[in-house]
Amino acid sequence: MVRGLDTTFLVEAEVAGHPHHAWARAELDAVLSRGDSFAIAPQVLAEFIHVVTDPKRFSMPLGPEQALTRAETWWQAEEVVRVFPSDDSCCLFLEWMRKYELGRKRILDTLLAATYYAHGIRSILSSNARDYAVFGCFSVICPAQATRRPPKSS
Repeated sequence: MVRGLDTTFLVEAEVAGHPHHAWARAELDAVLSRGDSFAIAPQVLAEFIHVVTDPKRFSMPLGPEQALTRAETWWQAEEVVRVFPSDDSCCLFLEWMRKYELGRKRILDTLLAATYYAHGIRSILSSNARDYAVFGCFSVICPAQATRRPPKSS
């Protein structure tokens, strides 16, 4: 099975001080031990670089070169399937934005979801299960499930 990576998961896996770092690294190992692989879209890498270099988010952010190197390592990894937005995924993105009346804060996540969906990916590693719940077609593996905490109420 191919599991899509969300930016939140990639940040957790790469930032040692993140509260979900240990969980993310263990989940990476578990996925690989099952013989599964990962999917990454270019927009995930761009958002990853943006987040991990932001001094407002981290007391010790990565430098631009460090972030680029880590992103490139993921992109080149043997276990990673590269997926790209297509005409079909863009049409689905626009359809979902209208159908679910999503606002501007949901644009990037919806494009990513549509990209993964168009490539047949139905399982996503993310800390934002709610971002994908509206579509009703994804299984989201997140730290809350791993620790059996109830979902946050809206």
